[in-house]
Amino acid sequence: MSTTVERPAGTTGTEPPGPGPALRRAGDWARRAPLLPALVFMIIVTQLPFLFTLVISFMNWNAYYPDERGFAGIDNFRRVLTDVTTRDAIIVTIVMTVAVVLASLVLGLLIALLLDRAFLGRGIVRTLMITPFLVVPVAAALVWKHALYNPEYGLFNGVLTGLFGANAPQPDWITVMPLTAVIISLIWQWTPFMMLIILAGLQSKPHDVIEAARIDGCNTWQLFRHMTFPHLRQYLELGGLLGAIYVVQNFDAVFVITSGGLGTANLPYTIYQIFYNAQDYGRASAAGVVVVIGTIVIATFALRTVSSLFREEGSR
Repeated sequence: MSTTVERPAGTTGTEPPGPGPALRRAGDWARRAPLLPALVFMIIVTQLPFLFTLVISFMNWNAYYPDERGFAGIDNFRRVLTDVTTRDAIIVTIVMTVAVVLASLVLGLLIALLLDRAFLGRGIVRTLMITPFLVVPVAAALVWKHALYNPEYGLFNGVLTGLFGANAPQPDWITVMPLTAVIISLIWQWTPFMMLIILAGLQSKPHDVIEAARIDGCNTWQLFRHMTFPHLRQYLELGGLLGAIYVVQNFDAVFVITSGGLGTANLPYTIYQIFYNAQDYGRASAAGVVVVIGTIVIATFALRTVSSLFREEGSR
């Protein structure tokens, strides 16, 4: 009596056996091995310093009182969250981040819509619009402080003099509106970044669907409201999240324009003051950990937005 073994459909008896588990693992390691040096470098450069900062944040470590060094538990974090100066810095950081990100998104959207149109010299204009984002942040802050805001020879007061004559007001812009002065300089710097992201979204919109809707009688506002803006939603979210990550950590503009005075000290500048002026390494490390945790939360949403964009592009 003989038995017949049925083979799965689409297979033949001459197919070679697949690689074994050991061979597959060796192949996986062969593909991952070139990435190991970069991974080790990133761990040494980023994770080890953060680990040391986390350890110091639980210590009572002040250079002015070396004999009192020891374990402090969560006392540093309690001081960070209850100290009036630190709480004011947190509020300034939130206000600055929200104002800069929202204004940059709106201006970036308007500029991107203009640059998405075909006109003579569009490439040159795009390059010029990107330029503010390429300027070194310290140099940009110095330009705003001396070339624009200066009450004696700044551009803004020069324009006022040209419009209204010798009797024109000559305000000291940094003294009159210190936080607004910092925010405006950051908006100028980050609007090109938002414009680039939104312009990339405009370049990827389905033009055939847009043309079909235009043929059906949709006007420009209807196309923008019902087709262009929903398509740009994820790009706006990505730009806002990435901008928030960097603006939260901004130090250059505050340090150069106002030196943290007049109510403009944000969390990074406050950490600088606690570390270098008060020499309180434990409390400065705790404040740094708070900033990192907030940045990680924002970065998590940014990564989810990026993943959804990749899935959407892959499904087309």
